[in-house]
Amino acid sequence: MKRAFILLLDSFGLGATPDAAKYNDTGANTFGHIASWAAKNGTPLTLPTLENLGLGAAAHAASGQWADGFAQRDGFAAAYGAARERSTGKDTQSGHWEIAGVPVEFDWGYFPRTTPSFPAELTARLQELSGVPGFLGDCHASGTDIINKHGDEHVASGKLIIYTSGDSVMQIAAHEESFGLERLYEVCEMAFKLVEPYNIGRVIARPFVGSNGKYTRTSNRHDYAVAPPAPTLLDHVKNAGGEVIGLGKISDIFAGHGISRVVKGVDNMALFEALLKVSDEAGDGSLTFVNFVDFDQAFGHRRDVTGYANALQEMDARLPEFIAKLREGDLVVVTADHGCDPTWAGSDHTREHIPMIFFGPGVQPRALGISETFSDIGQTLAHHLGVKPLSNGSNLL
Repeated sequence: MKRAFILLLDSFGLGATPDAAKYNDTGANTFGHIASWAAKNGTPLTLPTLENLGLGAAAHAASGQWADGFAQRDGFAAAYGAARERSTGKDTQSGHWEIAGVPVEFDWGYFPRTTPSFPAELTARLQELSGVPGFLGDCHASGTDIINKHGDEHVASGKLIIYTSGDSVMQIAAHEESFGLERLYEVCEMAFKLVEPYNIGRVIARPFVGSNGKYTRTSNRHDYAVAPPAPTLLDHVKNAGGEVIGLGKISDIFAGHGISRVVKGVDNMALFEALLKVSDEAGDGSLTFVNFVDFDQAFGHRRDVTGYANALQEMDARLPEFIAKLREGDLVVVTADHGCDPTWAGSDHTREHIPMIFFGPGVQPRALGISETFSDIGQTLAHHLGVKPLSNGSNLL
């Protein structure tokens, strides 16, 4: 019996890639800077489970430096390394698709860092089709900041909050109760069709609740995404008869392609609970792919170093529960899709190496070095499951 699991810590980068200067990210290091910050503040970052699997050594291979609190040693329990992205962007879709064997070697469209960010003809047409009285924001922004800034006016006027980021994305925020969740989804579907000529990867519905300047986003987020341009690991597994279980936003990122079952969760720990349940249920030939989104959306983009550090320690403390459930023939990889250094300027992703930490009952611990494409991860899992090889990547095990 063979099963595969991808545990993706969204935005957990291990240090800038050689091409980071193109993205103004030279020196970015999500993991290293969090560890340094924690040490300087008298609260050292402690990740005993991940450290035992080789995280510190993988980060050293990527950045050339040992993170504070992670010293050189031997005797790791996993096959560990890091990977560089072949795709041209540093966005969510590119990272996930490349892991699954389909690098994005075309350029996404992006909205400029101006106010307004969106073309007037786009917003005028969306207003005409949706019937909303207008828009608020229309700029590059942090999602949590912009809903608190414009939430009161949105509730009072019915104008939608629209914003973008360094990703190829249009985000539309609305109050679940005063505006309506289904109505928000309908507007986002309209917008998704309208942004096609601009080569935009996603339109994201960002519902929120609350009142009087104190608003919180809900778990009813929905991404309307362009489909991958070629079959991915998910398609290969599903076509071979294996179940593909997408936890969190995985189904949205792949536009539903190759997905057998969708499992949602409100935050990292809810998704971890779902992972434990799925690990009991998943059958032979299955692929379970979970995105732990809080690292990125709740802490990375918000430049919350304390929150990021605490979330890493919380995840590390619970990983032994999952490891205890592994069976003979299981292969797990802990990885990421890009960086989002919470000490870096701005609020966008950072161009960084990602971890590749493979473990399971049959995995021989060793150093894997640096891969030149994230697709080595997907190809390794395809080989393990015995499905059709991917068009990109090499088997590392």
